[in-house]
Amino acid sequence: MKKIAVLTSGGDAPGMNAAIRAVVRSGIAAGMEVIGVRRGYDGLLDNDVFEMDLRSVSNILQRGGTFLSTARSPRFNTPAGVKQAARNCRQMGIEGLVVIGGDGSFKGARDLCAEGISCIGLPGTIDNDISCTDYTIGYDTALNTAIEMVDRIRDTMQSHDRCCIVEVMGHHKGDLALNAGLAVGAVAILVPEEQYNIDRDIIAPIKRSQKLGKHHFIIVVSELMVDIEALCKEVERKIGVKTRSCVLGHVQRGGSPTARDRVLASEMGHYAVQLLVQGKSCRVVGIKNDQLVNYDITEGLAIPKEFNHELLRVAREISI
Repeated sequence: MKKIAVLTSGGDAPGMNAAIRAVVRSGIAAGMEVIGVRRGYDGLLDNDVFEMDLRSVSNILQRGGTFLSTARSPRFNTPAGVKQAARNCRQMGIEGLVVIGGDGSFKGARDLCAEGISCIGLPGTIDNDISCTDYTIGYDTALNTAIEMVDRIRDTMQSHDRCCIVEVMGHHKGDLALNAGLAVGAVAILVPEEQYNIDRDIIAPIKRSQKLGKHHFIIVVSELMVDIEALCKEVERKIGVKTRSCVLGHVQRGGSPTARDRVLASEMGHYAVQLLVQGKSCRVVGIKNDQLVNYDITEGLAIPKEFNHELLRVAREISI
């Protein structure tokens, strides 16, 4: 394999730049030409590409986001779009492609594999919702950002004896809410993996804490679960404490990646190139029990994502 390309697709995640850097430098070390694709699959359709050298990825390791830019591409998500992208790859001499993104990005990579373009997927998403890996690139940074923001919110809640319901990201997965909630000592944590009862899971713990002399409270909720404003009004009515909402939003997707995300992204980027060198295709990279692994993309997407219900039980028991 003489020429490979790298792109980022879907939502951005801290650590994507570290992965790009590893792909570029590992590819060049293996004697390959490496092409950067701007704006995800849209870049393949528009031939918005450029040749990268060792210096192209200097000083990006510590930067958040993706310097290649990213997008979701409705044009690519059609049979005609996939065929056009594959045709463009062949015309440019691109034999292999590293795709950094989430499950939607991997489905696109699988479609390109069917058209004869060798693809390797790297899991880059703050939601930690890729089934075949324990951790995704960007998750650790987003988690630490959420914790920092909630710690700041707590200062105000404590000063005014108030309650705050904080909504964190996660799409349809509760990992971010669970671990952030546990780390900040939230009195209640709501995740999509478990149905909740407002009286049992929110009001009862708060009233128990009130009897022990606590006057301020943090509740962490995973996005897309509830109408947070309506929940605020209901909680305030039932506990008699002023209750405010805070949606952390896209602040969780930005910022300089943590050491863990930089190391993970670098390992995965290097491993992806090694798979291409070995002639592998249609694979997605993951990390299981601190060991790099790879799966067929279809197989990897089909693995059920496990949720740590026991950790949620622990969080509820010790957050008084």
